[in-house]
Amino acid sequence: MEQLDAKAGAARRLVIKIGSSTLTTSESSIDYEYLAALAYQIAKVRAAGWQPVIVTSAAIACGLEALGIQKRPSDMPSLQAAASVGQSALATAYAEAFAAHGIVTSTVLLTRRDTADRHAYLHARNTLLRLLELGVVPIINENDTIAVEQIKFGDNDTLAALAACLIDADLMVILSDIDGLYDGNPNTNPDAKLIPHVESIGPEILAVAGGAGSTVGSGGMITKIKAARVLMVAGIPMIICYGRQPHVVEDAAAGKAVGTRFSALEKPHEITPRKLWIALGDSARGAVVVDEGAKSVLIGHGKSLLCVGVAGVEGRFEAGDIVDIKDLAGHLFARGRAAFSADEVELACGKTREVLERNRLLAALTQRPLVHRDELVVFE
Repeated sequence: MEQLDAKAGAARRLVIKIGSSTLTTSESSIDYEYLAALAYQIAKVRAAGWQPVIVTSAAIACGLEALGIQKRPSDMPSLQAAASVGQSALATAYAEAFAAHGIVTSTVLLTRRDTADRHAYLHARNTLLRLLELGVVPIINENDTIAVEQIKFGDNDTLAALAACLIDADLMVILSDIDGLYDGNPNTNPDAKLIPHVESIGPEILAVAGGAGSTVGSGGMITKIKAARVLMVAGIPMIICYGRQPHVVEDAAAGKAVGTRFSALEKPHEITPRKLWIALGDSARGAVVVDEGAKSVLIGHGKSLLCVGVAGVEGRFEAGDIVDIKDLAGHLFARGRAAFSADEVELACGKTREVLERNRLLAALTQRPLVHRDELVVFE
């Protein structure tokens, strides 16, 4: 299963993520006219040689409409019940819209639990690739009926990035309710300008998107930027654009300038499927803060992370868990699989290699890296 060629065919692969606000009307019901126009665009890009995959939201909104519930409830059982009803309505709406163009759709429901397991991750990849080989347009969504933590705004941005990595996509397009990434909040700053192209994502871009301490970001943009950060490591371009702009999917696929395009100058080396799974397949259980020397070595020399470079620990993680790696300013610049628990790493903080080696209880921390380079993803 691991050996399946993700680029067996010549067709280019396109992931399209559609948010609830784009897919629904102001009354939170499905906008069937928009869906019909989208199906037309998908048919056009398929004819141009693309294999599209759609990541959709709006199951809860559809369920509330079908159940006649006017106000969105706050309790989880009601939200999950609405998702259960709405997923059926959503799948039917997609199937009917695409059937008008002779296109067969399928429903793929995923949760973090599915992708956190390496074997399940690979099964999901192979299923999606086979669906594309069969000429099907997969419709992917979070399984909101059972995924408690996933019912929150913006999670499908991460899911879409995961899907793009799963199929080794050539392009991902996010159809949003905003034109793209601005250098300020366009809702409050009339002089804010659209950023047409982003080649790297550092603290400045994260701050503009609504990162920690920012007051200029628009809601939901930060999850899109985090998705772009991983895709840039994977060498997959991503576009954020206004989803209701006429022919926007066709234009994006044709390489025309729409929205904000995120693409690195060059694809980093040693980005294996396993590293992409580490970057997106499982949520981080905690974080380690490293000193400037360790950061420099990780970014500039492709080395492993040693315990002696760790200045602090955040959260409680066990050996084998995925952890974020931050610098002293709190900027997340890498992610990897920890070889030791948070308790063990805390004991090593601030100690030299010589001190650790003299301690029988801590000597093991010097015998292998905290995060090996083969299980480390650097975002810069």
